[in-house]
Amino acid sequence: MASFRYSFQKVVDLKASEKTQAEWTLSSAIGALTEEELSLELLRAKQREWEGKLHEATRIAVPLSELQVIQHYLDHLVACITSKLKDVLQAQKAVEQSRLKLSDKMKDEKVWLKAKDHARDRFQHAMQIKEQNELDELASVRFMIPTP
Repeated sequence: MASFRYSFQKVVDLKASEKTQAEWTLSSAIGALTEEELSLELLRAKQREWEGKLHEATRIAVPLSELQVIQHYLDHLVACITSKLKDVLQAQKAVEQSRLKLSDKMKDEKVWLKAKDHARDRFQHAMQIKEQNELDELASVRFMIPTP
């Protein structure tokens, strides 16, 4: 019996490779988003810390110039947080785009795998018909040969 060979196997392999690459891209995008979120949380923690220092400095007698330095640093942290929020949003968009791309690649691969399965089913059906015809021919030849 002949074995099944799909004529578009290289396309199926390519689609599987594209899906794997899209998975890697998504994984990388999720990693970048996680890093951005962690960095944002660190900035917020630093902001809370310095707000506490400012509050403590206003409670005790501290020179005005030191209060201004602390406030300038807090303003800088707020600007960094605002910038980091933009980075987080960009990373979220990248993750969403990667998810959509992966979804498309998965659908594409599934279409080609389904086509391969249909081709295999047609091949197996054709082989069964061929085998049945050969068996029928053997039976008819035996029937035609007279027995001694």
